[in-house]
Amino acid sequence: MKTIWLYLLCLVSLPSLGSVACKKEAKDINPNGSSELALLMRSMHEDGLAAKAKFLQGETPQLHMECEKMHTAQATDPGKVANPLYTGYANALKDKVNAFDQPYSGDKVAAYQSMVDACMNCHREICPGPMSKIKKLYLSDKEIASITVKQP
Repeated sequence: MKTIWLYLLCLVSLPSLGSVACKKEAKDINPNGSSELALLMRSMHEDGLAAKAKFLQGETPQLHMECEKMHTAQATDPGKVANPLYTGYANALKDKVNAFDQPYSGDKVAAYQSMVDACMNCHREICPGPMSKIKKLYLSDKEIASITVKQP
């Protein structure tokens, strides 16, 4: 019962908290269950969508991706991730997320787009299925233009 109240409190409080958010688990959309890695990547996708929405609202988002878990989470097909190629892509994404989250005066929009590129690069080579979802994370040129106008 406490969990339900805590969840409701998070839902009610979330809009007023700004950058503080309750961590929610990614929804398992697979009726047979999903691997840890699939759930982790869905959670990362949701965080990317939330960041994109913040940009479009004229705010500077933070990413809350747990990239280090990409090396230990159980995959649907362990053979696809048990190789140096996957490790390199996972490390590249972690680097992009860390660069985005650094408090610097650089171009956060470009850093965000670069982070999405890191996702696409890996999925092009290893698991192309989610690419259509990942494409929705990109900011269009029109959206970028509107963000540039809003930023000081």
